[in-house]
Amino acid sequence: MNAAVRATVRVGIYTGAKVYFVHEGYQGLVDGGDNIRQATWESVSMMLQLGGTVIGSARCQDFRSKEGRAKAACNLVKLGITNLCVIGGDGSLTGANEFRNEWSELLQILLKAGKITAEEAKRSSHLNIVGMVGSIDNDFCGTDMTIGTDSALHRIMEVVDAITTTAQSHQRAFILEVMGRHCGYLALVTALACGADWVFIPEMPPDEGWQDHLCRRLTYQRKIGNRLNVIIVAEGALDRHGKPITCDIIKNLVTKKLSFDTRATILGHVQRGGTPSAFDRILGSRMGVEAVMALLEATPDTPACVVSLSGNMAVRLPLMECVQVTKEVTKAMAEGRFEEAVKLRGKSFENNWNTYKLLAHVTAPDFIPFSNINIAIMNVGAPCAGMNAAVRSAVRIGILQGHNMLAVHDGFDGLANGTIEPMTWGYVGGWTGKGGSNLGTKRSLPASMIEEISLNIAKFNIHALVIIGGFEAFLGGLELVTAREKYEELCIPLVVIPATVSNNVPGSDFSIGADTALNTITTTCDRIKQSAAGTKRRVFIIETMGGNCGYLATMAGLAAGADAAYIYEERFGIHDLETNVEHLLEKMKTTVKRGLILRNEKCNANYTTDFLFSLYSEEGKGVFDCRKNVLGHMQQGGTPTPFDRNFGTKMGAKAVLWLTDKLKECYRHGRIFANTPDSACVLGMKKRATLFQPLSDLKEDTDFEHRIPKTQWWLKLRPILKILAKYKISLDTSETATMEHVIKKRGTV
Repeated sequence: MNAAVRATVRVGIYTGAKVYFVHEGYQGLVDGGDNIRQATWESVSMMLQLGGTVIGSARCQDFRSKEGRAKAACNLVKLGITNLCVIGGDGSLTGANEFRNEWSELLQILLKAGKITAEEAKRSSHLNIVGMVGSIDNDFCGTDMTIGTDSALHRIMEVVDAITTTAQSHQRAFILEVMGRHCGYLALVTALACGADWVFIPEMPPDEGWQDHLCRRLTYQRKIGNRLNVIIVAEGALDRHGKPITCDIIKNLVTKKLSFDTRATILGHVQRGGTPSAFDRILGSRMGVEAVMALLEATPDTPACVVSLSGNMAVRLPLMECVQVTKEVTKAMAEGRFEEAVKLRGKSFENNWNTYKLLAHVTAPDFIPFSNINIAIMNVGAPCAGMNAAVRSAVRIGILQGHNMLAVHDGFDGLANGTIEPMTWGYVGGWTGKGGSNLGTKRSLPASMIEEISLNIAKFNIHALVIIGGFEAFLGGLELVTAREKYEELCIPLVVIPATVSNNVPGSDFSIGADTALNTITTTCDRIKQSAAGTKRRVFIIETMGGNCGYLATMAGLAAGADAAYIYEERFGIHDLETNVEHLLEKMKTTVKRGLILRNEKCNANYTTDFLFSLYSEEGKGVFDCRKNVLGHMQQGGTPTPFDRNFGTKMGAKAVLWLTDKLKECYRHGRIFANTPDSACVLGMKKRATLFQPLSDLKEDTDFEHRIPKTQWWLKLRPILKILAKYKISLDTSETATMEHVIKKRGTV
């Protein structure tokens, strides 16, 4: 929420508006006085890394009455405030809409009572409202993610990881209750991200007789050697008769029936607290900018809107349509229309549910594979967090499709040397939360060893290939496609899943591993900035990874509140450096005594990190001193974030299901033969959808020399970074979101 408050204040001031804080939510609006204070640029400094909300929030009974709302209106009119930005859940947003609808009526009441003058009423004749959804439950329809959800998932995963290590030592079953009274999003994603045995969510109660099914599943897991069982329960979980399913009910069942050593943990408000994740800070910042734009463009005829996220795009939706659909979900659940409830929750929720169903409620097949198909999986390039999650789901989905799954160790070298072995269901157990690459990975490309590779594809009878990795995976895939003309063995379907901290694979807006790296950089920047608290003025220069791709530097700059982020894609020269130094010298005259400069490792061959350090140190003499940090390989390591686990899991499953269909298409006269462009694809997320794009089609959009795509969506966020750091630049508003409709999209929601 603080990131959204900071962005709203700063972009508001940047556009020339007066911005006010309303402390303590609607209560502050009703009480007025000191609760409504003008905000300044500095008043929102150093708040990005704080959880909760700096301006406070409160449940308010007074605002529910017309008398209370009239008081609130009076306070706004007196200050000449005609635009209101509300961050909250559907209750707060519905209240805001009601307030707006009866605004003229409230003005009449205040005029009659003599509380305001006719002049004041005329000046404030209309109230514009825009909403941002802040709710850890992600229970608001129309947006893929609400502010706070990703951070809550981070807290939950920290607990799950801690629990799994203790449970591995003792054979135990763990039941974990997470928040979500009416929405199972947190429980569902947690279950996907930790490979849980079972999840209970309000939208989809278990079938009759679930008790026996659950016990069979847990027993089977122990039989195949798993020492740990994890069951995730949403606090609002119900059975088909509307009776609650609680931790205690499950614990008693498992203890009595199976005599397992069982522990229950209720996470409670831990999930709401802590430092916000990088994703939440960027989301809050983007929403804040979009909210200000929406308010400035609003007319008396525009409906109150809510700013939301669809894929990686900011969109505006009519507030009441979203509230209506959100209420319909609750209604569908109450009437037992559970399939519909899942659909109404939106595409993202539905995808998660389908992936969970594919992977969880099945028993590993004891039968011999029935498809006679062998699919090989390999990791190529540098290791990154989330690769193992993708391998695990690909292997398990493959086994369920009846295929033999083969592990290729050490990338293309392993394919050439024949270090290939079968993978079973149990082989990939517990891989989701592990960082790095369990299969081993190398940067070598296949062209120099194509002969050996084609021989091993024939020898091991490989029918399809999953390549998980970075730019080398993309290049390697292209080389295999080119060599198809000469080597018939290479005429097999293949899919590349982008996985690299650099996020530089053509054909995808996001790569597995980039989110984990971004969080590492952001957390480190927080600590580094904090280290200067209480000391004299100081500027930190930090070098990030990413090759020639400035994604990490730009996004970490947004998440950590950097003053500048130097990247290769946006050329800079001595004049820009001079502007940045002068800007910092000005900043140090204010109450803000810290500066943060990010530099992408390959942004410029001559303006090195050492050069920038020397430049800033020299120019800042007597005003500020400098420190530099090169973050290095810590950005590649660590346990994967919930996003990377979940994203990896979904991508691995999608890739194998696509290959299964492709293999059927390419089956001719008892053998597989694939040589069309669309039989070798990159599976990537573009804007709002995951797409399979032929490798050959993506060549046009690739800068091979610098190993980056020619068009990169996140470059549009660069101006926001500069505005939030108080640079006077023009913001391109031609791409601001237009109002869309949720109701009409019902078929695709």
